[in-house]
Formats: sequence, structure tokens, C-alpha cells
Amino acid sequence: MDPLEIIANVKCVFPFFQPIFSADEHRIIGYEVLGRYRSEQEVVSLGPFFQDETIPEEYRLEVDNAVLKKALDKSLSLEEDVLLFINRDADLIMYDHGEQLLDILLQYQEKGFSLNRIVIEITEKNYSGTMDHLDHLLNYYKTYGIKIAVDKLGADSTQLDRIGQLAPNILKVDLKALRSNTVQQSFHDILYSISLLSRKIGATLLFENIEMEFQLQFAWRNGGRYYQGFYLQQPSPDFIDRDILKTKLRQKCHQFISYEKKKLESFYQFTDQFNQRMQQFVGKNKNQLQNDLLMELAERLKNIAFRLYICDDEGFQQSPNIFYSDNHWQVQNEYLHKNWSWRPYFLENIMKMKSIKKGILSDLYTDIETGEMIRTFSFPLREDEYVFIDISYSFLFEHEGLL
Repeated sequence: MDPLEIIANVKCVFPFFQPIFSADEHRIIGYEVLGRYRSEQEVVSLGPFFQDETIPEEYRLEVDNAVLKKALDKSLSLEEDVLLFINRDADLIMYDHGEQLLDILLQYQEKGFSLNRIVIEITEKNYSGTMDHLDHLLNYYKTYGIKIAVDKLGADSTQLDRIGQLAPNILKVDLKALRSNTVQQSFHDILYSISLLSRKIGATLLFENIEMEFQLQFAWRNGGRYYQGFYLQQPSPDFIDRDILKTKLRQKCHQFISYEKKKLESFYQFTDQFNQRMQQFVGKNKNQLQNDLLMELAERLKNIAFRLYICDDEGFQQSPNIFYSDNHWQVQNEYLHKNWSWRPYFLENIMKMKSIKKGILSDLYTDIETGEMIRTFSFPLREDEYVFIDISYSFLFEHEGLL
């Protein structure tokens, strides 16, 4: 579409609305406003127009504001708890220091549209201005009750260092990357960081570009409260029944819960069985020398584990590593006396084992040396001694509920 045609016919731009669904109510909680242009032949997206930096900012801003006004006019009929998500490019919003946008919103506040229902989705990719100036403007918006969402997380992880500083209300995670096997693990790592940060700052996770059921399940499993994408509902020029997917989402939620409960049941069964196995082994071999005990345990676990070692309750390694490589166990003395108390949850797990007198199976994580996803089973061995057993990915893969 020729940009000049759009600029000359601003009256032909109008909004589409894409529903956003909630995990807790299974209904529509808001709509994202998307720009469209109606030519004589077809309706086209205005996305490429807004992203075209060769078009002067004032023209793009004029079109953007025209779409917004029409969206707000239509949104006056919505229930008073429905949110309206407004996309704004960081460079474009800073062109006039956000004045036109705020003026428009204040006009509609006078018409009865509360500003605490407005969510500004800010996209900072390729932003050329000063971050402090942008943050000042967004924080100013927040004083009016306007909510701020940081957009396109997952596709671009460079924004993570700014989230804590800005403290947005919503973090919007793009699930496109989940369809690519080549970036899947790195995406999981990024998402884990986003999830931790969102919890720390009290932000809500919104997953977008959900186009298949497994992406919805992924979003649900990873703490997503809000969902958006073609799998749920495509954008349209009209608002729809808020409960249109209530039955479907409840059914999917039930399926996801059942699946997770089975996984957790398998996880706890494995942990209980491993604990029983370790208790029997330690009871029979508690008088053995430390290295002899560790080597015998390694032989018994060679189809499960690839690394074993013993630490004291302060994290100092009391034994060498026993590492399985080239079809036999190797002794790695260079790890003796290293301290691992700096590792996340290390001391917490030590104190937990002291309290419950049982072993603990860790969550999934990437091993630094092998680069594989593993779990570690830690077990109280003797007074102030704990054995750590790194379980191989191949074993986890073969046992349902452990991956």
C-alpha cells in the first residue's frame, strides 16, 4: 500500500480489536487496538506504515491518533472493567513528548472512559532517544492511572535490564520463538528470567502470538495470566461476547491441570523411590570410607547419573567428582575443597534436608560443563555430609514427568 495514499485518506483508517483473555476468569479482559486501512480493493494492516521510518513522524502520528480516536469512540460502549491496549513506538511517542496521546486520553476521560483502563504497549526496539526521557514520560503517564506494558519480550531480550527500573504493569511475551527448535532452549532461559523479574516487581505476564494449543499450555504453565493470539481469536472490527471461549478455556485448563498433576505425581514418586533406595544403600554402607562409598554408589547408578560428589553443610566439596565418561567412571580430584554455597538454593536445600531427613530432587537446569538439561538429587549422607547426584538428560527423557 502506498503510504501517500494513506496520508491523503486518513478518513479511511479504522481500528481492529484483538481480544485478550484471562487465565483466572477464562473471559475477555481487554482488547488490543490494531490499525487498518480500507482501500477500494481491500482492508490492509497499518503495521508496515507505522514501522516505516522513511515516513515523517508527524504523518505517522496523525494516522495513529486517528485510529485511536475511532477506537476510543467505539470503546465507550464496553463494560467498565475492560482494558484497552494501545501500541506506541518509543520514537513516535517521544516525537511530541507524548502530549497528543495524553490530550486524547484526557478528552475521553471526560466522556467517561477511565484512564486506569488504558494500557500503553511501548515498543523500544531500535529506539534512538534517551531512555531516561522515555522513562520519565511513562512514569508521568502512570500518575494518571495509565498502565504500562513492555512489548515484544522473548523476541528481544536486551530490554530485561530496564524492566526493574521502569516497573511496568504488564510484560508482554512473544511466543513466536517457541515454534523454532533452534532457539527454544535460549527462549526458555529468557522466559525464566522474565518470570522471576515479573514476580519481583508485581507485573502481570501476557503471552501473545498464541497460534497453537501447545503455546497456550506453555503460557499457562509459565505463569501467564493473560493470553492473546489467533488460536484464541483473530482481530475483528467489532467487540465480541466476553464469554465466547469460557467453556473451551475451562476445558483446556482442566486438561493442563490433569497433565501437570500426572507429571508432579511421577516426580514425587521418583523422589520417594530414590529416597528409599538411598536410605537402604547408606544403611548398609555407612561404615565405608568416603571415596569407596561414592564409587560403589556410582556403579549402582551408572544408568541414571553421570556425576556424584559429597559436600559439607557449608558447601565445601569433601570428595572428588566421580564423573562418567567414555563408558567408565573417572575421578576428578581438582574439584576437591571447592565451595558451592554461592549456587542458587544450595544452602536453602541443605537446611531443608536437615529438617526433613530426606533427599531433594532439583528443578530442571542446564549443566555448565555438559550443556545438557539435568536434575540433581541431593541426599543427607552422614552428619553434615551430603551427596549430590547429577541425573543425566537421557534418563530424564526416558521417564515421564521428569522433563
